[in-house]
Amino acid sequence: MTEYDTMTALLEDKDIYLSSFAAREKKWKASDPTWLAKLRQAAIDRFAALGFPTLDDEEWRSTPLTALTRIPFQLATGPVQEPPTEATLPLTVTGKDWTQLLFVNGQFVRLLPSTAELASGAVVGSLAQALRNGPAALKDHLGRHADCEDNAFIALNTAFLDDGAAVQLPKNCVNPQPIHLIFLSVPGSEPTACHPRNLIVLEANSQATVVESYLTAGEGDSFTNAVTEVVLGEGACLDYYKVQRESQEAFHVHTLQVQQARSSQFSSHSFTFGGRLSRSDSNAVLDGEGCECTLNGLYLGGGEQLIDNHTRIDHAKPHCASHELYKGILDGKAHGIFNGKIHVHPDAQKTDAKQTNQTLLLSEDAIINTKPQLEIYADDVKCTHGATVGQLDALALFYLRSRGLGLAEARALLVYAFANDIIGRVKIESLRTELEQLLRLPVGSAGDERRA
Repeated sequence: MTEYDTMTALLEDKDIYLSSFAAREKKWKASDPTWLAKLRQAAIDRFAALGFPTLDDEEWRSTPLTALTRIPFQLATGPVQEPPTEATLPLTVTGKDWTQLLFVNGQFVRLLPSTAELASGAVVGSLAQALRNGPAALKDHLGRHADCEDNAFIALNTAFLDDGAAVQLPKNCVNPQPIHLIFLSVPGSEPTACHPRNLIVLEANSQATVVESYLTAGEGDSFTNAVTEVVLGEGACLDYYKVQRESQEAFHVHTLQVQQARSSQFSSHSFTFGGRLSRSDSNAVLDGEGCECTLNGLYLGGGEQLIDNHTRIDHAKPHCASHELYKGILDGKAHGIFNGKIHVHPDAQKTDAKQTNQTLLLSEDAIINTKPQLEIYADDVKCTHGATVGQLDALALFYLRSRGLGLAEARALLVYAFANDIIGRVKIESLRTELEQLLRLPVGSAGDERRA
């Protein structure tokens, strides 16, 4: 392909999104405030300038996007005609004592039946409704932290910003039960794209647990491009979980952007089981003294899945700690990518940061590209990073088989032990149990398993 042909293809890849925006903008202008229209317009202009990343882009050099960009995805225009009932939802985990919100193709549908009661003053619901009627703090933070200047997918999400989840807790508020945000993609007769936007704001000394589940119902190509912005006030605490179990025909891109104030605590556990191509960017800025941040992840891939995890932790202020552990299990011809960066700014003395990536390859055709990185501009810090790649221990297999286990059982037990280091850190018992059950499925099949 010539340089001219390549440029022409890239322009055509963008055209369908630019056309969709022009058509959708007419509807939005009739009902949405001016500031939101300006935010969207600036984002689509930036997307038009950036285009989709190529292998020449450093952050995407191992992640070919041709399969995604060449499919003519059409913007989902609203909930499907027959949304699933509670009995037919392909839920990752369900908790009757949780606050549970269902979104279909990016649009809020309803609250699911629950015995949970929100803490006094808490706002949990549709982002579209909250921007019209909710606290001013939500509007003040939307689009301020997830920067679309150099990220085409954030720009695309912001351009099509319409609905998603809004979670806001006032000062000194403790929400006792998990908040479960369920994002269900229902492909139509043609490839369908949705761009859910989530905003989680915890004011000073508030606490919450949030679970995001991404699922698919039905057959066909789908593209979920989600952005979650998290803002933690002084002393706030958030336990955050993301479980991605979309189908093997799904494309999934997600950006998590966290902004932490003094003495706040953020803990994230990301689980990736499904998707033809899955890219997760998890970024945290520790912008106050005494912050603590944990980014953990587990990814399982089989067949020809591509699973890409990028993380960045910015230590901007002194006396902060971060802990990061990502583990991968790859079988078949699966391709895994881990790129983690810890950036210690000049004023961030007394930083304590640890980063580890460990990958288990179950076949000779599985591939992992791992790149842990440290950028340190302060001189009084404790920072470590490392990566290991290996196969199942032959001696351990021999020992288990000598005790009467078959080869498949022995392999499954060793894989479970490797992954349980992450799953065992999940604080929600019902979610932990569900993840343990998923781990017992063949690698790469969990995303297609409709019911647990």
